[in-house]
Amino acid sequence: MQSNLLEPAVDDILKKTVSAADGELLVVDPSKETLEALVSVAAEAETDLDVSVLARETVLKQVTSDFIFSSRMADLVAAEQLSLHVLDTVADNSLLLWDDAVLAIVSGTDSVSALAATDVDFIRSVQASYEAQISDAPVFSLRTPPLSEVRKTLQMEISAAAQTDFDAMLGSIDRMGENEPVDEVVISLLTAAKNDVLLYDISKWGEDVGVASKATFSRTKTRLEDAAVIETEKVPIDVGRPRLRLTLSPTLTTKEPAAIVAATREAIAR
Repeated sequence: MQSNLLEPAVDDILKKTVSAADGELLVVDPSKETLEALVSVAAEAETDLDVSVLARETVLKQVTSDFIFSSRMADLVAAEQLSLHVLDTVADNSLLLWDDAVLAIVSGTDSVSALAATDVDFIRSVQASYEAQISDAPVFSLRTPPLSEVRKTLQMEISAAAQTDFDAMLGSIDRMGENEPVDEVVISLLTAAKNDVLLYDISKWGEDVGVASKATFSRTKTRLEDAAVIETEKVPIDVGRPRLRLTLSPTLTTKEPAAIVAATREAIAR
């Protein structure tokens, strides 16, 4: 019988439950923080997982609005290690279910506990109820491409150096959202500018892989130009209008990727 857990953070609870459940876990009505922690734990797990999430649509949309979490989730979904389903009713607590265990997550001021049910009949009843719900619940579709696909295609279609810079810039950001002006499109354009890539090439790659549309890349390029972060130079082609090569502002050319991101954040905020 599973016992109660008490840990400093929900990440620690999830690491222990994923291990105890041998990778097969049902997570019901997680908070935004719990779902983000689950994605981080699952992405770092060294064993195969079979995690099903039954969550409110608002929570799913909040988490997937962040490219960092959404692209990791897309990797797990593509690997069939994670499935996302929409919960139409709110549970009393966030629950973790597997085999013969039902745990309710309770957050305190300085710690998080997972309280285990002990009545066998109750455990079976709860599991049967949510297994029935998840079989009928609509699947939540991700619009973000898997991070592995983004990295692979960037290396193939742009360059290995560009992929390395993209990884370094993305790795310098904890999360994206309302308070973070540097998003996946900005990072893609900064990567292109650092490697003297044509706007046409990076925006075509971005649209093809599903990062954003060419129009979004174009608008963001203009915003970065206005902020004096990147510059453009015309490159003649055989037929048609010249294309634009992206370059970094001279003040950024010698900076490391993380410093470029920090400087861009400050420039956009001015």
